[in-house]
Amino acid sequence: MAVIKSNFAIEEGIYQMEVAWTGDVTPGQFFMLRAWDRDPLLSRPFCVHDYDPESGTLTFLYQVKGKGTKLMSELGPMDAIQLDGPHGNGFPDVKSNLVVVGGGMGIAPLLYAVRDFKAKHKRKKVRVYLGYSFESYGVEPFNDVADDVIVNIGGIITEKVEVKRGETVFGCGPNVMMRALADAVPPKHPVYLSLEKRMACGMGVCLGCSVKTVDGNKQVCADGPVFERDELIWEGGL
Repeated sequence: MAVIKSNFAIEEGIYQMEVAWTGDVTPGQFFMLRAWDRDPLLSRPFCVHDYDPESGTLTFLYQVKGKGTKLMSELGPMDAIQLDGPHGNGFPDVKSNLVVVGGGMGIAPLLYAVRDFKAKHKRKKVRVYLGYSFESYGVEPFNDVADDVIVNIGGIITEKVEVKRGETVFGCGPNVMMRALADAVPPKHPVYLSLEKRMACGMGVCLGCSVKTVDGNKQVCADGPVFERDELIWEGGL
């Protein structure tokens, strides 16, 4: 069990939770969270939004969409929450300049990815594109760490993305957006996509989050959630 430091709404239905935790976690990895006994039956997967090892603070960004997340939103400081993780394979440590593209709640794993990259490669540049359907949220932390942040509301963020020579792309958002991003970035640029899938076990046992790849079916929870663009087969959806 872990102790919650804070848990508050940053926008209607969008919450940020800070939890006391120390350990090693790679940007793009996720935890299975549980704040109830038997109902709902399953824990809920949430990627790491940010992490500060010095203060021992692990941050999650989540949207209230069902019973589990509603229960989570009602928790406060000093309440206990069960953390299982970190799970999965995250974003790689790249040496080139970085382009980061997030759509809606897909921004969640990207803040820690940007912060970690800038901490390791202070002379490299990061350009961030954030797309929202109606209202923006969670933009200020990106402004604090990235070199440039482009926000688009109500449009198609992938149409705004510009990738320059030698840059690598990280992305996260709805699968239709990830496919559009994969198609839009020229083949010479490496592209790493964090996929969104419903998860039950978080360990690759239940096979409920399968995706098609050039090497056969893989599990988003165990083999991902981050995949290199050329691994994925998009026909029929993911």
